[in-house]
Amino acid sequence: MPKERINNQITAEKVRLIGPDGKQIGVISLKEALRKAENMDLDLVEISPNAVPPVCRILDFSKYYFEKEKKAKEARKRQHEVEVKEIKFGPNTEEHDYNFKKNNAIKFLKQHNKVKFTVRFRGRQMAHKELGYKVLDKLKEDLAHLVDIDGEPVADRNMISMVVSPKKDIDRILASETKKEETPIPAVEKSEPNT
Repeated sequence: MPKERINNQITAEKVRLIGPDGKQIGVISLKEALRKAENMDLDLVEISPNAVPPVCRILDFSKYYFEKEKKAKEARKRQHEVEVKEIKFGPNTEEHDYNFKKNNAIKFLKQHNKVKFTVRFRGRQMAHKELGYKVLDKLKEDLAHLVDIDGEPVADRNMISMVVSPKKDIDRILASETKKEETPIPAVEKSEPNT
């Protein structure tokens, strides 16, 4: 339902009128503004009701409303819902598994999602919770340039977890990292021995 008042719904005595071409006509009476809009077979729409006097524009309201809804729909589509992705580790995670899971976390962070790292303990591993803290500390250290830590690691029964968010400029950081990796190393010229 449109929020703007149109034509006879407008109650102000005087309005600041803007023509269909976007140029300001000036402050005129409401009756005169309505007459001008009617002569052009267009609508008088109150664009800014809180201004003194209210700002009204002569335009085709159905077209204006359609364009406004279309822009709002596009804006909603562009908004990204932040999800929390969980990655689970064990206290004795091998180096290869650690790197694989860390790279998955980076993929999630690239998509601007939060990541929850969980270290799960089973059986006798519960006696060595410090190993879980070591895994999370290593993650903090390895991803420090990409993430903001939402909270320190929290222990809960048989697991320790920590949530991280991507930094605001993560796209720029990752782009600069890939440029560094792609930069070729200059070849060293061999000098011939003087004979």
